[in-house]
Amino acid sequence: MSTQARGLQNFISDLRNAKGKEDERKRVDKELANIRKNFTPKGGKLSEDGSNPNLSSYARKKYVWKLVYIHILGYDVDFGHAEVLVLLRSSKYSEKHVGYTALSLLMRGDDPSMTSVRGTMVKDLTVPLQAGGKNSPPVDAAQCLALCATANISGLELIQSLHTEVLQTLVAKSSSANVKKKAALCLLRLVRTSAKVISGREFAPQVAQLLQDRHLGVLTSAMSLLYGLASQTPDDYESLIPYAVHILGMLVLKKACAREYLYYRTPSPWLQIKLLKFLQLYPHALNAKENGAAKEAAAGNGGAHISQLTSIISKVLTETDVSDSINKSNADHAILFEAVNLIVCWGASGPAQLREGAMKLLGKFISVREPNIRYLGLLTMAQLAQLEGSAESIKKHQATVLVSLKDADISVRRRALDLLFVMCDTDNAERIVDELVAHLALADAAIREEMVLKIAILAEKYATDLRWYVDTILKLISISGDHVSDAIWHRVVQIVTNHPQGDLQAYTAATLLVAASPRRCHETAVRVAAYILGEFGFLIAERPGMSGEEQFRILHQHWPTSDNKTRAILVSTYAKLANLYEECRPLVAPVFARCTNNVDVEIQQRAAEYSSMREAFSPEAVEDLLREMPPFEDNKQSALEQRLREKEGDNSAAVQKAARPSIAERKRAAQSAATVKAVEEVAAQAQQETGPIESDPVSPMSDGSPGTAKKDPGAKVGIPKEVIPAMRKAFSNLCTSPSGVLFENALLQVGVKHEYVGAQGRISVFFGNLSKTPLSHFRAIIEEGEHLRMQKQGTQGLLDEEESGGCDVAVRTQAKLLLIVEVTAPFDDAPAMRVTFETENGEVHEYPLRLPIVATCFMEPVTLEPGAFMQRWRSLEGQDRECQEVVKAPPNAPPIDEEYMKRIGTIVTEGLKFGRCTGCDPTPWTVSGAATFRTGAKDMNGNNINVGCLVRVEANPQAGAFRVTTRTLHPLCSKAVKNVALVSIKLA
Repeated sequence: MSTQARGLQNFISDLRNAKGKEDERKRVDKELANIRKNFTPKGGKLSEDGSNPNLSSYARKKYVWKLVYIHILGYDVDFGHAEVLVLLRSSKYSEKHVGYTALSLLMRGDDPSMTSVRGTMVKDLTVPLQAGGKNSPPVDAAQCLALCATANISGLELIQSLHTEVLQTLVAKSSSANVKKKAALCLLRLVRTSAKVISGREFAPQVAQLLQDRHLGVLTSAMSLLYGLASQTPDDYESLIPYAVHILGMLVLKKACAREYLYYRTPSPWLQIKLLKFLQLYPHALNAKENGAAKEAAAGNGGAHISQLTSIISKVLTETDVSDSINKSNADHAILFEAVNLIVCWGASGPAQLREGAMKLLGKFISVREPNIRYLGLLTMAQLAQLEGSAESIKKHQATVLVSLKDADISVRRRALDLLFVMCDTDNAERIVDELVAHLALADAAIREEMVLKIAILAEKYATDLRWYVDTILKLISISGDHVSDAIWHRVVQIVTNHPQGDLQAYTAATLLVAASPRRCHETAVRVAAYILGEFGFLIAERPGMSGEEQFRILHQHWPTSDNKTRAILVSTYAKLANLYEECRPLVAPVFARCTNNVDVEIQQRAAEYSSMREAFSPEAVEDLLREMPPFEDNKQSALEQRLREKEGDNSAAVQKAARPSIAERKRAAQSAATVKAVEEVAAQAQQETGPIESDPVSPMSDGSPGTAKKDPGAKVGIPKEVIPAMRKAFSNLCTSPSGVLFENALLQVGVKHEYVGAQGRISVFFGNLSKTPLSHFRAIIEEGEHLRMQKQGTQGLLDEEESGGCDVAVRTQAKLLLIVEVTAPFDDAPAMRVTFETENGEVHEYPLRLPIVATCFMEPVTLEPGAFMQRWRSLEGQDRECQEVVKAPPNAPPIDEEYMKRIGTIVTEGLKFGRCTGCDPTPWTVSGAATFRTGAKDMNGNNINVGCLVRVEANPQAGAFRVTTRTLHPLCSKAVKNVALVSIKLA
């Protein structure tokens, strides 16, 4: 602004001295009226371009500057464009300067008057000013003004008409360094607006010429342009990698840098960062095969730039240190962290020594006092930790990261939490999770929700024992229940429901019952306890202090303090408790009666439906409606991982870590898949067996033999001999599986689902009519042995003793049988079940079956130390206590190897329900286990009578055989365990 523009200075002073917004507006309106008056000639005659020909240069510049200032203040300026264009077309630099400034601010690319100014801008871009005297402007001044205006004015038409001139100006040899810098940045702005203005493959050679310029300012602007272009189409610019490496080598290795580009003795740090960020776009640059194009562009240097690049990165890692000067330290560390990011991009294809060097250096940085460096160190280490082979190096810094978790700066604490999440694996998961849980009690509210979410994900991901996972979530609820979202406790329910193996469900039910016992209990704990006890509370009902009535009492004490969402869950739980336990029904009925008038619609509807259910439906239908929920679908992404992705984005190291399944997760998925596959195989094989069925299948637990088929037309139709092998396999599978098909033909399918806790079991049997006509006089007669106490409940008429009785099973419907059993003594045979029915044509069918209730169903695993196991093994020697048999591996079985023995170990632990006793087996070809056979019988002191059981499976790989030895205090127990083990090995 000229010092002679006194009127402009006075106008600005008036605006600054205005007492309020209204005074300022009045002064602006007055000035706009004055400017409009001066832009209009007194005679009323305008020039052809619409400007005032009588206006002096000084006045025109002054008024245009005032319009620019008014526009900057936020007021609308909708006139004066003609005067701006007059200044723009002037050959004087002082007028052209004002014109271009006003053009950039007051006009847009789609303005109609822009068509008349394009010619002037093209001329200024291509024709430099003539050299003048000592005080004249530089010859490239007009070019620089035109480039700045082109970059600042938006508009597709302007870009399409000027991008060619901008490109020519950039690559012209006559262009000065200042013009090249501005042209590169202007072209970058145009490319960001319209990416199609440049063809990458055609433009790459011209960029290569720019990268050979010796002016560091030109190189910095050219790298900004190159990075913007390569981010859109990386393949088109891959050939420029050697040029970028050469420039980086000159700066890092040779320190070749003009003095004006040294920043605290660091050569052009901005250019180094741009070069490193460009190289990060090519993670396979070190791979000679994939980088063939780059090698061709290296002018015959082969892979020289690859070795040079590794030397550069190595020097950056080794020579960067914390400086006393904060400015130098920031510049050096900016370069360092970009170099580490480049190593992360290379991944496993990069040199291992560089990864180790980066890890060592970052380990030093995360322990310095400067929070910015510590923050970046933790952030970069989390990215580096994702590389394969970096886990052990990361773990060395675990203690330092835990200290950073207590930092005063919350941003540092967040990065420390991310790094702990990323470095966690099966080996250190328990320690890290326990440390995080302990710190959660001291953490402030700003980070608690994030900590709870990540602790929950880690506990699930690396839990080798899901009971530890359940305990961890309960700790989270007790410490920070307000930050435990619904998704977390929903996930607990899903995992417990989907893993019926072992005692997880019973353990969770018992633990939650204890957690809900105090009157002051967090509402989230009440919710999850209510759901779990409603589903699996029956598994612990026989334990002292955990009866159905006690479960109701503990849950109902929280009713007055619970919200409507929790009460709705409690109502469903009460309905299930009342269905299972007679003593709970008089307790639940008054609650339902009060809730039928509840103001909350959900509670009211649930209470009304549950209270009227027994009147509207049969007992069997009520049983089906209130039985435990089926397993959840587990083929979707975890809701916790989705929540983490929403909070941190797809590029977060924690999100990428959570997306990769852990070893524990893969093992659990394999076990679940194996269980499902076994059930499906049995069902598929049973479906293949159709035709008349005539005889008595032999249980693997009995010593009987199959009867003969009866050919008398008037006789009952039984099971044919050819079906017996398939039925034996189905029965044997059900002895060690929780559910499956026991029998199936064209008329009938018999399915079984059974579960056991201690000496008690719950067996559900389903009889499905597969024929096209109803089955009449359908009965199921169960043999009750002395060793089992049995309660039976089924579809009306199903348990009738009289042949004329029975129930009718319509087409595609089921009859249902529920057995509650308690074992009172050891046994080696399965209870028999005789199924009879009559078809529409008067044909009577009778199928003698056996229920898969065997001694191993009532086992409870025991883990013994090697010395204790061998001591008990020797104490049980004797003919009456030991049972032994050798069995050949199936003909189609693979050779006996370590993988085969792992399957045998799984049979012992999951099929026979024995605890694996490791360390006492002399060779890998032996599997030992211990368990306790639980009974409901009482001794003289009122304690339950139990029988200790030991088993050893010894393999002979050369002979392809196994020797099964069982030792117990009771001969029948020894025989029963041996028989189940034999048939399981044959099916392995």
